[in-house]
Amino acid sequence: MKNIWFPYTQIKTMKEPLQIEKGDGVYLYTKDNKKLIDTVSSWWCTIHGYNNIEINNAIKDQIDKVSHVMLGGLVHQTVIDFSRKIASILPGNLNHCFFSDSGSVGVEVALKMAVQYFNNIGQIKTKFISFTDSYHGDTWKAMEVGDDPDYHKAFKGDSIPQNFYVEPGNIIELEKILKKHSTEIAGFIVEPILQGAGGFKIHSRKYLKDARKLCSKYDVLFIFDEVATGFGRTGDLFVASEDLVPDIIILGKALTGGYIGHSVTVATDEIYNKFYSDSPEDAFMHGPTFMGNPLACAAGLKSIEIFERQDYLSKIKNIESILLKLKDIDHPLIKEVRVIGGCGCIEVKDNKILEGFKDYCFSKGIWNRTFLDFAYIMPPYIISSDELNYVVETFKNWFEKEQRDVL
Repeated sequence: MKNIWFPYTQIKTMKEPLQIEKGDGVYLYTKDNKKLIDTVSSWWCTIHGYNNIEINNAIKDQIDKVSHVMLGGLVHQTVIDFSRKIASILPGNLNHCFFSDSGSVGVEVALKMAVQYFNNIGQIKTKFISFTDSYHGDTWKAMEVGDDPDYHKAFKGDSIPQNFYVEPGNIIELEKILKKHSTEIAGFIVEPILQGAGGFKIHSRKYLKDARKLCSKYDVLFIFDEVATGFGRTGDLFVASEDLVPDIIILGKALTGGYIGHSVTVATDEIYNKFYSDSPEDAFMHGPTFMGNPLACAAGLKSIEIFERQDYLSKIKNIESILLKLKDIDHPLIKEVRVIGGCGCIEVKDNKILEGFKDYCFSKGIWNRTFLDFAYIMPPYIISSDELNYVVETFKNWFEKEQRDVL
């Protein structure tokens, strides 16, 4: 495996990763045929689990037609259908889909789009506001609007732009920044309702509505990064709704049901129209090679069809009701348990209590991956009540039996 450079880890000292031979439903199977419930949906994207026969067949059918078509001067029916479907399930006039090949690139597109939008109307705005402890991806500009010192210190030779950060929920602080700096701020980018890698913090819908009003008041674009929250993770299809419409929204991860890396940055009519002119200089200058890939679009279309036909929002309500049992776990080193939709998180006061937790889960037939002070569950939506109750009970046993005396 020396030819593989693994993410977020020191290669020299890391444990050998598990080799997966196949996946089926909520289960992953290792090379030695160990059966594991995947409780993190392969970084939150495999909402239908693995080896979904309908998505498999949709991709196979598309392969027999064409596997890739550049969108430069060409188009194909599957991307036409996919973009129409996305626009139809998003609120307001979020109608214009720009496809990319990952969530991070989708964020890059949104940030470039915001800056050029103002440039096209004769204003120079290049800075952004984001949440403290925010995460928007690993590419350069996405990293700049994130608030993670582990990323910034790794690039201390580069001058990280002085963007602005606000604590989620602090509307007074947000208005102070906007009042003083709105002439240089292009956008306020948020992980709405639920922050992901920043520790699964939850903030209110009311705050977002108030922030929407302030962004409109001070002529700053409101950008929703729903790469992680989109497609049901917070309990709603999207956080964006008819009474809370951002100017730009980014979708990824579950966009293709976790089958193929892809994202889409969707803008309102107002944003799009400022790029639509007779001047070549007003055109949006970005173009990922695999944007609108036919296989990804075919997977995405079938994924949304399944989501709607099988009423996944009801499945997610059931998942939430079971995850709420995490709040019953009793241990003095648990700081807080947070649950929303298809996400449950245990934040601990001292991460020494999580040492050995991954191996313990493995011994019980569960794949879980903690980070920092957080143990969390974000399962595929097809998980059964019995399977999820078993996972929750395993978490409970770790804290209340295996680690009862760890202080």
